[in-house]
Amino acid sequence: QVQLVESGGGLVQAGASLRLSCAPTSATARTYNTGWFRQAPGKEREFIAAISWGSGTPYYSDSMKGRVTISRNNYRNTVYLEMNSLEPEDTALYYCAAKSRYGWPWDRPEEYEYWGQGTQVTVSS
Repeated sequence: QVQLVESGGGLVQAGASLRLSCAPTSATARTYNTGWFRQAPGKEREFIAAISWGSGTPYYSDSMKGRVTISRNNYRNTVYLEMNSLEPEDTALYYCAAKSRYGWPWDRPEEYEYWGQGTQVTVSS
């Protein structure tokens, strides 16, 4: 069983940046591929980015590419999502998720076996 813990969310003003963190509670999660998703009230869960555990290759959604950077620190066993130029439309609950299988698709929630509880990001105008 893999448990994931997100942190770093909060209330920020438009134009600000945030860095979210995702850390698993078990060492076995070190070999999992990790993705970030978000879900706003009344909307479907949306893929943001993912990173493979081996090579650390990043994958981004077209809508977020250029404003976010996903990275991982294998020593700390933590995956980060840096977001820039935040807008009120970015307000959502942000989740990290882990999947054991490497490869496409990276953007489908059903591909991921484990999910965190989410961290809230609220962007004020």
